[in-house]
Amino acid sequence: MTTLILNDPNAFSEVLFEKMKSINPGISDLELYEFRYGLNDLVPEKGWDSVSLDRREEIEARLNRRDFYNSILIKPEVNGRIVLNEQIVQLAQMIFVGLVTGKYEQDWVNTHFYFDIRGFFFLHRTLYFTEAVLAHFGGQPYRRFEQKQKQLERLQDIGYKAFREANAEVDQLFIQSVMKLIARRGTPILLAIAGATAAGKTEIVERLGTAFKLAGQKTTAFELDNFFTDRDDREARGIDSQGKEALHFALFKQALEDITRGKSISTPRYNFIDGSSSHNMNGKLKPGRIPVEIEPADIIFIEGNFPSLIEEILHLIGIKVVYLTDDPIRMKRKWKRDMDYRKKYDLSYFRNRYFKDQFIMAQIAYLPQLEVCDMCVDTTGAALWTTPEIAKILD
Repeated sequence: MTTLILNDPNAFSEVLFEKMKSINPGISDLELYEFRYGLNDLVPEKGWDSVSLDRREEIEARLNRRDFYNSILIKPEVNGRIVLNEQIVQLAQMIFVGLVTGKYEQDWVNTHFYFDIRGFFFLHRTLYFTEAVLAHFGGQPYRRFEQKQKQLERLQDIGYKAFREANAEVDQLFIQSVMKLIARRGTPILLAIAGATAAGKTEIVERLGTAFKLAGQKTTAFELDNFFTDRDDREARGIDSQGKEALHFALFKQALEDITRGKSISTPRYNFIDGSSSHNMNGKLKPGRIPVEIEPADIIFIEGNFPSLIEEILHLIGIKVVYLTDDPIRMKRKWKRDMDYRKKYDLSYFRNRYFKDQFIMAQIAYLPQLEVCDMCVDTTGAALWTTPEIAKILD
C-alpha cells in the first residue's frame, strides 16, 4: 500500500495533506489544490519513492551541528536564478516521505521542526531555555501569563497590531519592572535590549520611551544596527563576522562613551532596504548620506543582536535585557514586514538565509546573552524571566 502511494503523486499529496494538519494547524485553512501548489517545487525529479530516509538520530545530530549550517549557501543559483538550498529541499522531502510512510512520527517532527507555510519548508526548532539559562534565572520565570501567541499559529504572516496585542500583558509587566529598576538605580542609565530580527525590539523600545516620557524623563535610542558595515562586506566575510567585526566598531565605542557622558553624538545610518551604510569601511561619511544625530538623555536604549557580548562596553550598561520571540513567530513577522511591505529579499534568498542564520545566531548571540542578562521577555512563552537578584528588587 505504501509503495502505491509513493508512486502516485496525487495519492501521496492527499495523505501528506492530512498528516500536515497536525504539524501546522494553518494547513487546515488550505484547500488540497493550494497545498499542491506549494508541494510542486519539492517533488523529487525521480518521484517520492526515490527518497531515502536517514535515521532520526542522524538528522537530529546533523541539525545541531554548526558545520551543517555553515554549509548552507544562501545564494545558490540554477540558470541564473537563486533557488532553495539543496540540503533544505532534501530535508523537507525526507520529512514528507517519513510522515506519509509512518517512519517519522508526527510527535518527533513537531518536537524538532516547525513548518512555515508561505516558505513551504521545514526549519529546525531552537531550544533557547537550556539548563544553563534556566539555572541563571533560578529555574522559573518571575511571572507567566496566558500564551496568546498561540492564537497566531494558524496565520501565514503576522502584522504589528496582532503581535502587540498578543504580548500586551507581559510587555506591560516588563515596562513597569524596568521603570522600577531605573527608579532604584538612578539616571543616566544605558539599557541594552538584545533580540533577533523581528523579535520586537524596536516596538518595545518605543513603548518604553513613551512610558518614560509620560513620567517626565528624557529617552533616546541608540541602534546598534545603524553601525553595520555594508551587507555585501559582511556576507563576504561570513556569519562569524556578525559580532563587532560587522560594525564600524571604533565609531560605535566612541559614540556610546560620549552619550553616556552627556554629549551629543553623530552616528552612521544603515539602509535596511539596500543593505548599505552611510559610512565607508574607513569610517568616513559617504557623499550624499546623512548620519543620525542623537542628543543625551536620562535613559539611553541600545538595541541589537548582541550588545551584552561586547566586552569593551559592558561597564557602560546598566540593565541587560533579551527580548525573545520564538523562531516560527519571527519568520511570520518577517514575511509581513520584509517581504510584503519592504520587499527586501529574493524569495529563495530569504528562506535560505533564515534557515541558516536562526541556528548560528542563537549559538553565537542569543544563548550566550540569555546566560548573562538581567531580564528576559519571552513573548512566545508569555513570561518575564529575571535573575533572583532582580526579582528581589521587583518584589
